Amino acid sequence: MRFKSVFHMLGAGLIGTCLYVSAALAQTSPLPSWNDGAARQSIIDFVTAVTTDGSADYVAPADRIATFDNDGTLWSEQPMYVQLAFALDRVKKTAPDHPEWTDTEPYKSVLAGDLKGLAATGEKGVLELVAVTHAGMTSDEFTKIASDWIATAKHPETGRLYTDMVYQPMLELIDYLHDNDFKVFIVSGGGIEFMRPWTEKVYGIPSERVVGSSIKTEYKVVDGEPVITRQAALNFLDDKEGKPIGILGHIGKRPIAAFGNSDGDFQMLQWTTSGDGKRFGLIVHHDDADREVAYDRKSVFGKLDRGLDDGPKLGWTIVSMKNDWKQIYPDD
Repeated sequence: MRFKSVFHMLGAGLIGTCLYVSAALAQTSPLPSWNDGAARQSIIDFVTAVTTDGSADYVAPADRIATFDNDGTLWSEQPMYVQLAFALDRVKKTAPDHPEWTDTEPYKSVLAGDLKGLAATGEKGVLELVAVTHAGMTSDEFTKIASDWIATAKHPETGRLYTDMVYQPMLELIDYLHDNDFKVFIVSGGGIEFMRPWTEKVYGIPSERVVGSSIKTEYKVVDGEPVITRQAALNFLDDKEGKPIGILGHIGKRPIAAFGNSDGDFQMLQWTTSGDGKRFGLIVHHDDADREVAYDRKSVFGKLDRGLDDGPKLGWTIVSMKNDWKQIYPDD
């Protein structure tokens, strides 16, 4: 009986130790919300190769640049781009001051709830709508409006704050890259002034590392106070072929890794992965109809067609949300 008790104690101790070690490994293992598989392993293999001193693929920290699309890559873009939801709210709120909008497109359609035509204009149409409705406003005034809106705005279907509908696996990926001395940038077709107020809080990416579309602005002195005011015109569209141009102009270096989810990101990944040395491209494929929304080739928002066909041929990793992610959102 005494020996049996000793063996029981030893067995219990070993089991407890194993459970403790397993829990510790789970906490320290990179990308814990990713299922073990080719997609997760490709990320780890790439990061290991470019950060191991003495490796043939070693990249100095100064050149470890990674760029991420935002809509559909880091947070939800269905049933519409978040900035479109912002623009619609702003049109409705300011409509009483603009009676002419009831007979003028695209405002007439917005106020009538007819969004098909507006949706078809893509990022460009959204940005032009934001530009016109906020023309004459100072950059500081717009920043406050955008900040106040994003702090309380909720998804029309889930009721969650938009900032809670970020993808947990991608947050872990950003942290993993930061931990390995990567400089991480957001490169989005969305408005740069719309994103900058909240990206550090939500993603841990400071405002100076946000590359996006922009509205024309003007510097002037008003009542002795220097201000920058917004004009009713688009300055730069950071989408499709505009993304590499925006990256070069803002960052000044070609990234070694790029992450997207739609054909609007194709040129960014193409330019990134065509450079010398070890490179990495990744496409998030929205194929999980149960936990999120399944869409790709025929979607108005976040269309993914060419990327699905050509991405694998170019060596890019195609991530299946359904099969590669254990969870979608942080609070799942």
